[in-house]
Formats: sequence, C-alpha cells, structure tokens
Amino acid sequence: MLQCIFLLSDSGEVMLEKQLTGHKVDRSICAWFWEQSISQGEFVKLPPVIASPTHYLFQIVREGITFLACTQVEMPPLMGIEFLSRVADVLSDYLGGLNEDLIKDNFVIVYELLDEMIDNGFPLTTELNILREMIAPPNFVNKVLSVVTGNTSNVSNTLPGATASCVPWRTADLKHASNEVYVDLVEEIDAIISRDGALVKCDVYGEVQVNSSLSGLPDLTLSFANPSVLNDARFHPCVRFRPWESHQILSFVPPDGQFKLMTYRIKKLKNTPIYVKPQLSSDAGTCRITVLVGIRNDPGKTIDSLMVHFQLPPCVTSADLTSNHGTVNILANKTCSWSIGRIPKDKAPSMSGTLVLEAGLERLHTFPTFKVDFKIMGVALSGLQIDKLDIKNLPNRPYKGFRALTQAGEYEVRS
Repeated sequence: MLQCIFLLSDSGEVMLEKQLTGHKVDRSICAWFWEQSISQGEFVKLPPVIASPTHYLFQIVREGITFLACTQVEMPPLMGIEFLSRVADVLSDYLGGLNEDLIKDNFVIVYELLDEMIDNGFPLTTELNILREMIAPPNFVNKVLSVVTGNTSNVSNTLPGATASCVPWRTADLKHASNEVYVDLVEEIDAIISRDGALVKCDVYGEVQVNSSLSGLPDLTLSFANPSVLNDARFHPCVRFRPWESHQILSFVPPDGQFKLMTYRIKKLKNTPIYVKPQLSSDAGTCRITVLVGIRNDPGKTIDSLMVHFQLPPCVTSADLTSNHGTVNILANKTCSWSIGRIPKDKAPSMSGTLVLEAGLERLHTFPTFKVDFKIMGVALSGLQIDKLDIKNLPNRPYKGFRALTQAGEYEVRS
C-alpha cells in the first residue's frame, strides 16, 4: 500500500504531492532523498527501491521528472515501481510529453488522474482508454470553458461502459472506418566492453508495442518463430496466460490505440553490432587520443544516428579533436560529443586529437568511459521474429503492419 506520491523537478522542487492514506508523509522525505541522489555536486543513479530512516521509497526518473512513492508497510517492490511507470506513461500520453512546465500548467488534470488511478494506496484504474472517458485530456477548448464557466474539473459525470465489462481495458461498441493493427518490436541493448575489448555484459530489453484500430471485439493471436530466446516475459493484462504457458502464443483482446503488449529480456547476447576502439597514450603533459568506430557484424540494415560521447577527465585543461566523418563538439562541462550519423560504406569513421593536461601532470591517470548511442531500423538484434498474427471476430480483413527497431540503452566502452 502506497502512502504518498511526490513529483520532483530536476532541481529537487516538489511540484506535486498526493497523500493517499490517513497517514500523512512529511515533505522532508523528499529533501532526504535529494541529498542521497547528489554526491559532490553530481547526480548519482540510485536503485529503484531505497530504505530511508522512516520509509521505503520507490523511485523512477522520466525526462528529468522524478516520481517518488513512499510506504511503511510490507508490499511487493515491483508493484510500486510498475505503478509509478504506469503513472508516467499515462501522464506522458495525456500531456504530450513530460517536463516541469507541462505538469505545472496541467496540475488539476494530473491530480485528477492520480485520484482515479489509485484508491487508498492501492492501484485502481490504470487503463488509458477508460481514463480518457473519465477525464478529458487537456486542450484549448477545455481551458477556455474552464475560464468562462469557472468549472476547472475535467471528470465526467458518468462511468465508462467498460468499467462493468468483462474486458475492462476496451471501450464497448468501438467502430473504425479502416480496421488496422500495427506491431512493433522495439529493443534496447545494454552492453559493457572492457579495456581489452572483452564483452563484460550484453543484454537486450525489448517491448512488443501494438497500435490497434479494430472495430467491435476482435480476438488476436500472435506467435513468434523462435519464442525460446525470450527470458523474463511480462504481459499486458489482456493476454491470456494459459496459451502462452502451453504453446508460447499470445492470445488477447486488445485495448484500442497504442499499448505495450509484452516486455521481455534476452540474456547474454554473444556479440554487438558495432565496435568502438579507443586508444590513449600520454607523455610530457599531453595525451594522444584516437577512437575508431565500425560495424562488427552486419545487422542486415543500416545503422542510423550513431553518436559517441564521453567526459574529459578533470585534469584536462584543453582539447583539440577532429574526425574524418561527422562533427565533434566539446561543451563547457567538458563533455565531448562525436555525432557520426550513418556509417559510410567506403571508410571507417575515426576521431583523433590531443588533450593538454594540467601543469605538473606528466601522464593521464583517469581514463574516460565512452558511451554509445545508435539506432538500427528494420531489425531486432536479439533475432526474435514474428511468425504470424491471426485476427478473429471481424467482418472484414484488416490491414496488418510489422516493424522492428534496435537502439542503444546503457552501452559503455571502457578505455
């Protein structure tokens, strides 16, 4: 049972406080949390569950906004984390994004959503389709009406029909002019490569995202060509568990619109799609740096939006870096960003230059860690493939579309 939810800005300001039970949680818990998240003036990545002197804290960060929940009673940690993630997803959809200004401008709607999503500390209504029928999303017309009439409430006077349905995540009597359903495989690869080039960690975290615009009450069946590669699968409530348990088939009645049908993890991927090879040599107060980037194994599609960035060590006073492809930028906080874009086929991108060390220091003793961002359209690096998607209970044959995307998560190369 959650006792309170706080929304904190990127400066630690409490933008919203929602007390959920009779036991009030003091705001001083936010100050304690913020002290733990800042060490020597820099942000520290805290675990999702933290034990404070008085409470257990659950926290996630989305787009610079910290969602913080408190409890003093025993409860499954995943329930708190998953609920906060759901709150963040709903607010992002309602407000068209997440930032401090959006939350402050739509404070009433955010508060009303929390009222409907949780009751006395327990999750209640979390389906976006039902919430949209209960609370009108913010728009210009609603804002004008609230000013003219003085009524700032966006809550409907009638309950949605789906609340009494056996399929509570789907609105009753849906009708679409064109029946369409799109399925996307979106994967993030987390990898750590050691100084000698050995692969320390390489995991894939994926989502099966569905955008459904189907009339009536359709029944869908989605199967994979190689479901055995999946680990730690987690499903939307619409998925029937027994068909998956017996035959690894996803059978479900979908919500209307966009939703996450399934999330999964694939452990210990054996290779990465690209290589980043940094070389540093220092002597006589300077350091020579060279970084080579290339495709290790052909993923079958073009690598887009490739970027390498790293933090210059504090002992570096100045840097002169150039590249044979892309652009190199050095910010005031000593963050170096090498934007490569698409890797050309005729040459391997490289960056080289010289770092000048502070006076009295002959050699570089602190080596930077290189972080890599990239996107690969049209392929899932895990090898997961959709076999077929069958749809029942529809009078006309719908249009079905499939896409795949792989992007870098926490991808680090140590030098």
